[in-house]
Amino acid sequence: MERMIPVSDDVLRSSPFKTTTCAKLFGVESQGFLYVLRCISCQFLNHFGRDFSVDTAEFDRFADEYDQVHEENIAVTGEKPEFFHEYKIKELVRMAQDRSLRPDSILDFGSGIGNSTPYLHRYFPTATLAGAEVSQRSLDVAESRFPDMSTSLLIDGQRIPAKDNTFDITFSACVFHHIPHEEHLHWLRELHRVTRRGGMLAIFEHNPLNPLTVRAVNTCPFDQNARLVRAKGLVARYQESGWKDTKVNYHLFFPHVLSALRGLEPYLSGIPFGGQYSVTAINAN
Repeated sequence: MERMIPVSDDVLRSSPFKTTTCAKLFGVESQGFLYVLRCISCQFLNHFGRDFSVDTAEFDRFADEYDQVHEENIAVTGEKPEFFHEYKIKELVRMAQDRSLRPDSILDFGSGIGNSTPYLHRYFPTATLAGAEVSQRSLDVAESRFPDMSTSLLIDGQRIPAKDNTFDITFSACVFHHIPHEEHLHWLRELHRVTRRGGMLAIFEHNPLNPLTVRAVNTCPFDQNARLVRAKGLVARYQESGWKDTKVNYHLFFPHVLSALRGLEPYLSGIPFGGQYSVTAINAN
C-alpha cells in the first residue's frame, strides 16, 4: 500500500501555492486554472494512497449523525441529501422497466439508516422491502424513522441472512467503496445467491473519474476508510461472479445551479464523467 500524500483542506483554500505539499510536489507556485488542476491531482493521489478497511463500529458511530454530516459534505452541490436518495430510486424504476421487471421483493444491501426506504416504498408500492446492514445501530435508527416499512437483516459474518432466490431486485447505494476490493467478489456472489433467476442487481457508486466526487469523498468523515471503485473494475467482478448482461450508466452531471440542463443527462449516460454511475445485471442462472 502506498503512503498517503497529506493534502489538507488548506491546500485547496490557499492561493497562490506557497510551501504546501502541492507546491513541493510539483515544484512550482501557480494560480488560476493550473492551480486547480494540480490540486485536483493531489486529491486523486490522496484518495488512492489511503489505507482502507471496514469497521462495523465506525458505521455504528455515524448512524445518529449521518444525515447531518452528509448534508454538510454535499452543500457545494446545492442539493439536500433527499435529492440524491430519491434520484437513485427513480433511476431504479427506469432500470426495472427497461428489463421488464415488476418486483414483488427488493433488498437494499447496505441499507444504513434507511434513507432509500421511503422512496423504495413510494415508487415500488406493492413490493416487500428488506434492508441488510452490518450496523445494528443503523438498523435501529432506520426502524425508528420508518417503522414497519422494511424488514431488517443484520449481516453477521460473511452471509446475508436470507434464503436463496428471495428477491426480484437487489439494490446497493454507494456501499461497495466501503468494502475492501478483495471482498467484492464474495458479496457479489452473495447478492447473486439471494436474487431470483431473472432478477436484477443494481449498484450505484461514486465515480472516481469525477474530481468533485473524489474531493467530496476525501473530506467526508464517514468515507475516511473508503476506496472508490472504477466502473470497469466493478463490471469485471459482476461478470466473474456470475451476473449477465451488465449495463453501465453515468449520472449527476449538473449541480443545482445548472438543474435546467438535467434533462440532457440520459443522453450523457455513456460519458464517464458524471458524479456517480450505476451497474445493472441479470441473474440468468
